[in-house]
Amino acid sequence: MTDPAHACAFDAVRDFLGRVFTTAEGESLEAVAGLKLSFTQARLVFALAHHDDPVPIGDLADSVGLSAAAAGRNIEQLVRKKLIVRTENPQDRRVKFVAVSDRGRELAGSHLKSKEDAVRRLLDDLDPAQCLALTEALQPLVKEVPDVSQSS
Repeated sequence: MTDPAHACAFDAVRDFLGRVFTTAEGESLEAVAGLKLSFTQARLVFALAHHDDPVPIGDLADSVGLSAAAAGRNIEQLVRKKLIVRTENPQDRRVKFVAVSDRGRELAGSHLKSKEDAVRRLLDDLDPAQCLALTEALQPLVKEVPDVSQSS
């Protein structure tokens, strides 16, 4: 990515994302801080919120780059805070599953909504032609978004 066009596009996207995150993070971090969650615990809740079904603890740990032991310690605290629920695999009781609770889903939804609201506020400054141009420019980037929650 050394040619001027790519460098210019990178700068524009970086600046845009910086504005979105700066605008949104204050609101969403207040909710996380109010629950006294660590960054790792928040990541676990947000990662689980993307799943409709319970996930094996080991798979969740891999998806956020934690050891099984570190994930287990954080999951124990999240269960106590009623942000996730833990169950056993009926076929193999050694395997534990976790899922986001209603309270955890509400937290994750609020976090996502604050980011969406920040994007909407930024887009409010654009006229319709600029919105259409932005939509067209973003199409190649959003055609196939990789599912990073499934990668290790």
